[in-house]
Amino acid sequence: MPDDIYARLAGCEGFDWDDGNAPKVRGRHDVQPGECEQAFVSEPLLVSDDPAHSQHEERWRALGGTLGGRRLYLVFTLRRGVLIRVLAARDMNRKERRIYEQAKARIEEDPDVQV
Repeated sequence: MPDDIYARLAGCEGFDWDDGNAPKVRGRHDVQPGECEQAFVSEPLLVSDDPAHSQHEERWRALGGTLGGRRLYLVFTLRRGVLIRVLAARDMNRKERRIYEQAKARIEEDPDVQV
């Protein structure tokens, strides 16, 4: 990745929820904003850039889990550099779950491994 999105996320101060994105996230796939937030603070969080959808602003895709064990695929951007704005969220598909679980197993084997 051109810049370290993980460092940028570590510097974030919170989330940007409003009447535009919160109802969309809930309505499309019944994912609550709190579940999205949990995915960003749970380990592992796997992030990749999304250049195909980054014409107007940088966007990323993330795989993360909730405290309740739900596995989420998220699309997000950063607003004002310090707020995470979730644009879409849904349950991971089979391929995404496999990638996520493999990364999680590698981290459990060796906490210092980079995934």
